[in-house]
Amino acid sequence: MSLWQYIAERWDRLSLQSWLHVSGVVQCTILAAVIGVGVGILVYRSPAGSAIATALSSTILTIPSFALLGLLIPVVGLGVTPSVIALTLYGLLPIVRNTIVGLSGVDPAVSDAAKGVGMGRFGVLTRVELRLAWPAILTGMRVSAQMLMGIAVIAAYAKGFGLGSEVFSGLTRAGSANSLNQALAGTLGVVVLALVLDAIFILIARLTIPKGIR
Repeated sequence: MSLWQYIAERWDRLSLQSWLHVSGVVQCTILAAVIGVGVGILVYRSPAGSAIATALSSTILTIPSFALLGLLIPVVGLGVTPSVIALTLYGLLPIVRNTIVGLSGVDPAVSDAAKGVGMGRFGVLTRVELRLAWPAILTGMRVSAQMLMGIAVIAAYAKGFGLGSEVFSGLTRAGSANSLNQALAGTLGVVVLALVLDAIFILIARLTIPKGIR
């Protein structure tokens, strides 16, 4: 059986797994963005705090995926939960770093001008600084999403969501009928989803970033 025949005959299952894969990655990216932007806001005015936050998120990224999932499984069990926790943690570094860079790069004169027209600290942050830092933050989210698209394959080790189950099943059945097709179908699915998601981020950037600050 050719690869395309394999995909056609199992399209319903593969499409469901693809949806679960991209949906899980998007949700974990959003969770990482909420946490990462929050951390960035808290520390961007402090060089020491920024260095610590970046170092900690970098340290998380150095932990092998299998090792992190192996540490989480005894605590939270198998399934979606350890996968979501691991992916969210892995997605933090680009977002934390880009949030700090984006907010730190805002011209102090702009913030002072906003204060001069009567804006409070919260107003300056939400209506001026975060808007100017948005291109950097969105880039961090885009990088995180692309990383998580690949890392999510390892989530199958913890009985997680997505196309990883196809890849792992194909590899563990190496040599049997359609094992190669199964692994290739999962791998190609991840590549296609990554490209589509990246195109969506480009569209979001065009729609949400004014031409003057692109």
